[in-house]
Amino acid sequence: MSTLDDLRRILTAHPAVVVAFSGGVDSGLLAKVAHDTLGADRCLVATAVSPSLAADERRACAELAAAWGLRWVEVETDELERAAYRHNDGDRCYHCKSALMDALEPLAAPLGATVLLGVNLDDLGDHRPGQRAAAERGAAFPMVEAGLTKAAVRDHARALGLSIWDKPAAACLASRLPYGTEVSVQLLSQLDRAEAALHRMGFAAVRVRHYGDTARIEVPLEDLPGLVDRCEQVVAAVHAAGYRYVTVDLEGLRSGNLNQALTDAAR
Repeated sequence: MSTLDDLRRILTAHPAVVVAFSGGVDSGLLAKVAHDTLGADRCLVATAVSPSLAADERRACAELAAAWGLRWVEVETDELERAAYRHNDGDRCYHCKSALMDALEPLAAPLGATVLLGVNLDDLGDHRPGQRAAAERGAAFPMVEAGLTKAAVRDHARALGLSIWDKPAAACLASRLPYGTEVSVQLLSQLDRAEAALHRMGFAAVRVRHYGDTARIEVPLEDLPGLVDRCEQVVAAVHAAGYRYVTVDLEGLRSGNLNQALTDAAR
C-alpha cells in the first residue's frame, strides 16, 4: 500500500499549494497532510461556497479547519450563473469545476501555487468530467500520483486520528437531480432541507433524489429497516422540505447511480 511518505514527497515538489477542501475524507486528508508537510506559508486551504454545498458541510469545513489549524478561506463560486451548468447534462460537473478553478486561480497565482484536488485512484473509474476540467486548467491530483485508493485514504486518515476517516461520501447537492432537470437554488435548498432532517434523525449516509414532487430516499441496505421503522417521522420530515410523495429505493444507496442514465443513453 502506498504510504503517506509517497504523498508527502509529491507535495514537497510544489513551491506552494491551494487545496480545494469540501470537508470529506479525501480532501480532508490532503489538506491536513499538505498543511503539516508544507506549513501554513506554503499551503492555503479553500472551500468553495455555493447553493450546491449543503449548509452542514459548510459548517463542518469551518470546524475542521479550526481544529486542525489550517490557513483556510471560503470562496464563492458562480456555477449557477452559467446556463451550461443549470442545463444539467452529462457535463454538469465539468462546468462546476471550471467555476471552481475560476475562483481558486486568483488565490494560487500570487503564491505561485498549484491547485490540488482530493481525487483518489478509485475516482478515475467513474464518470467525472470535473476532473478533466480541473486537469485542463493545471490542477494536480497528488493522491492519484501517490497511488492512493479510497480504502487507503480512509486507513491513513484513521491512522492520523482524523475524525472524518469514516465519514460517508457527500457529493454536491446537484448530484441528486436527474440529468435534464434544471438546477436551481430552490431545488438545491429543498434537497438540503430534506437531507439535513434525515441526518438529524441519525441517517449519516443518505441521498434524497429529486423527481418533481417525489423524493426517492437512498440509504445503505443495512439502514433500510431503521428507515421503515421510523417511516412516519421520515415522511413528515421530507414533506416539510416541500415534497408531496416520499419513496424509498430498495436497492439502497449507490453513489453516482444517476450516471447509469448516461450509460443507457449511450447504448
